[in-house]
Amino acid sequence: MAARRTTRKPNISRDELIGYYRDMLTIRRFEEKAGQLYGMGLIGGFCHLYIGQEAVVVGLEAAAEEGDKRVTSYRDHGHMLACGMDANGVMAELTGREGGYSRGKGGSMHMFSREKHFYGGHGIVAAQVPLGTGLAFADKYNENGRVTFTYFGDGAANQGQVYEAFNMAALWDLPVIFVIENNQYAMGTAQKRSTSSKDIYHRGEAFGIPGEEVDGMDVLAVKAAGDKAVAHCRSGKGPYILEVKTYRYRGHSMSDPAKYRSREEVQKMREEHDPIEAVRQLLLTGKHATEDELKAVDKEIKDIVNEAAEFSKQSPEPAPEELWTDIYADA
Repeated sequence: MAARRTTRKPNISRDELIGYYRDMLTIRRFEEKAGQLYGMGLIGGFCHLYIGQEAVVVGLEAAAEEGDKRVTSYRDHGHMLACGMDANGVMAELTGREGGYSRGKGGSMHMFSREKHFYGGHGIVAAQVPLGTGLAFADKYNENGRVTFTYFGDGAANQGQVYEAFNMAALWDLPVIFVIENNQYAMGTAQKRSTSSKDIYHRGEAFGIPGEEVDGMDVLAVKAAGDKAVAHCRSGKGPYILEVKTYRYRGHSMSDPAKYRSREEVQKMREEHDPIEAVRQLLLTGKHATEDELKAVDKEIKDIVNEAAEFSKQSPEPAPEELWTDIYADA
């Protein structure tokens, strides 16, 4: 039932390759700036950065179509940017300002965009998995041909609600792709110390759900696996599991010193498996772009991110009366 890994990579044009590079670099630069703002005290609470994992969401968004949905955990800034949410609105929400996507009242864990079919950002570990299954149920009911990408981590994969969701998705042949972003450390415990099975995607076999492992540091491999999973779901065959092996360079959150792994391990991943550098080398060696052209892309992205930071600083904080808006019931 479970495939080991998709080896076929999609035919890729220069423009697509440049697009992947730009999208991943946008996430990286945005997250670096968010880390700076957190250090300055402009972002409060928790802040979970996506640095190192950019190829996962960029590759899968490249396999999505207009109207497809996505839902994820609190490490979600990259998902927002990849699905087309505006950097100004995302940064303003992180800083708790009125110009944010949730008008400064939600922060990174509670940010939504109905327009972009982004359904959060959820702070409870694995809470988004049954919600994503429900989104897929709505699509099946409405017969609209849409697919839902439900992202969660290796730590969340040990939560019971994940398997309740698997069971329902399999029973009803729901068009949902369960994406396990396995960055190998959950909150701060290595997978081998917390998870009995080496390959998490195999757990779908108990429910008859096919799945596979994907190199999450290779955006082209992710895109190929995404295409396969999307075709499976869109054809009415039910759910699919992608265990995307990736790696975060920073701690679980900005408050995590990440002492559970060595600096040498992180540096080795950066030097040998960085997803952005891999695409950069493809562009250069294939003569699709020059060093100067790629530097210009980086400058353009830095300008966008700096503008987002400035927008977030200038946007006002929510007015006190906003406390009573966007609630389910009257006080």
